[in-house]
Amino acid sequence: MAKKLFIKTYGCQMNVYDSARMADVLAPLGYGPTNDPTEADMVVLNTCHIREKASEKTFSEIGRLRVEQARRQAEGADMIIAVAGCVAQAEGEEIMRRVPEIDIVLGPQTYHRLPEMVARATRARDQRRGAKFIRKHKGAGVLDTDFPAESKFDHLPDETGSQGISAFLAIQEGCDKFCTFCVVPYTRGAEFSRPVAQIVAEAKRLAAGGARELTLLGQNVNAYHGEGPDGGTWNLARLCHHLAEKVPQITRLRYTTSHPRDMDDDLIAAHRDLPSLMPFLHLPVQSGSDRILAEMNRQHTADHYRRLIDKLKAARPDIALSSDFIIGFPGETDADFKATLQLIEDVTFAQSFSFNYSPRPGTPAAVMAAQVPQDVMNARLQEVQALLEKQLIDFNRATLGKTVPVLLERRGRDEGQLVGKSPYLQAVHVDAPDHLIGTVADVEITDLGHYTLGGILAAKAAASHPAAGNVAELQPERAIA
Repeated sequence: MAKKLFIKTYGCQMNVYDSARMADVLAPLGYGPTNDPTEADMVVLNTCHIREKASEKTFSEIGRLRVEQARRQAEGADMIIAVAGCVAQAEGEEIMRRVPEIDIVLGPQTYHRLPEMVARATRARDQRRGAKFIRKHKGAGVLDTDFPAESKFDHLPDETGSQGISAFLAIQEGCDKFCTFCVVPYTRGAEFSRPVAQIVAEAKRLAAGGARELTLLGQNVNAYHGEGPDGGTWNLARLCHHLAEKVPQITRLRYTTSHPRDMDDDLIAAHRDLPSLMPFLHLPVQSGSDRILAEMNRQHTADHYRRLIDKLKAARPDIALSSDFIIGFPGETDADFKATLQLIEDVTFAQSFSFNYSPRPGTPAAVMAAQVPQDVMNARLQEVQALLEKQLIDFNRATLGKTVPVLLERRGRDEGQLVGKSPYLQAVHVDAPDHLIGTVADVEITDLGHYTLGGILAAKAAASHPAAGNVAELQPERAIA
C-alpha cells in the first residue's frame, strides 16, 4: 500500500515549485499525495521567511502536527515530520532544539537528498522503537541546511505528475542583491542559473503533461544568465525566444520575480516581439522615495523605475503592471511615504502587494534606528492599499465590453462553468464545455466581480448580436485543438 504524503506550502511560487519537486523526489519511495494531514505517513512544511512572524507560525503548525503524530503512534502507525524551506534554512538548529521530535529539517537547496534523509530518520525511529522515551537526546533528527557545491537540479528526477494547464518552472535561484530587508541571499544562496538545455527538457515534459502556460521562476528571474546550447551565456530574453521555438505547445510565457536593475533592453524588446510573452509584468519597486530605496540597497532610483515603465509601455502599450511595496521601512518620513503614493499615481498598477515592514533577524534593516511606530505604519498601509485597490478596480472595469483571449484551465464552481486567465492574469469565469479546457478562447467580458471577471464565449456573443460582426478586439493568441 502506498504511503501518504502531505505537503503544506507557504510563500511564493518558488516554494510551490519546490513542493512539487519534493513530491517527485519522494514518489520512488512509495509516497503518494493526500490532502488530509491526519492520514499522512509524512508531512512536509515548506516554509517561507518573508512574511511576518514566519517562525512563530511554523512552530504553531508543528505543535498541531505533533498531536496528530502522537495519535498515529498510539494507533500503531507513524508520521514523519519534516520542515523545509527558508525558515528551516535560517533557523534549522533552533527548530531542532525547540522541537526535538522533528524528524527532518532541510534547506531549499537540499531537497534532492530527501530519500537519504528519510532513510536516516526511519533508521533512527526503528532504533528507538520500544523505548520509553522519545528522542530526548540531541541530534536524533536529520538536519541538512548546507549549500551543496552541486546543483540540486542536476539530481532531481523527472516530474511524476502534471502541474495542470499552467505550470511553474524554476530557471534561476538565489540573490546577490542583498537588499537590507531581505533574507533570501542568506536562505537561498548566491544567484544561480540553470542551463538552457535543462530548462527546455523540463518545459517539454510539462507540455507533454498538458501544460500550455509556463511561469519561469527565480528570486531575480530577469538576472538569468544560463549556459546556452552554443556554449555562450544566454539572458532571459533569448531563453524566452528559444522556448517559444522549441516548445510550441506552450502558448503563454510569464516570468517572476524581477528586479528593476536587471530589466534590460533585450527583455523589453521581447515583450514587443514575442507573442507568447504575456503583457503582464511583476516588477517590484518597494518604495517611491530615493532616500528609502538607498537605505534598502535597491540600487535604483524612483525615476529609473519610471523610465523603465515608459520604455515597457512604448514597446507594449497594453502591458499591465504589478509591484511590491514595503510601508514603514525604518526612517520612512511623511515625505518618503508621499513619494511612494506619487509613484503609484504616476505608474498605475493592475494589481500589487503591499505590506508593513517587519524586521527579519540577521538582516541589516532589523537593527536600523528610527523604526516607524506601528500605528503610523498601519495608517499609511491603509492609504496605499486603498489607492492600489482603486487602480485594480479601474483596470478590471476597463475590460468590460471587450473581448479578451482566455486560457481555460479548469472547471468552475457552477455546473457548466470554466475558469481561466486573461493575458493580464485576471481570473475569468465563463460558461463553456469541458473540451475547451487547455485552449485559448475569445471571451467577451460582461461581469465584474471584486477580483474576478465574468464573460461569455465570443462566438455566442456574436450569434446574439450579429450586427456587431467580429467582436474580438485583442487577438494575440488563437485556440488550440
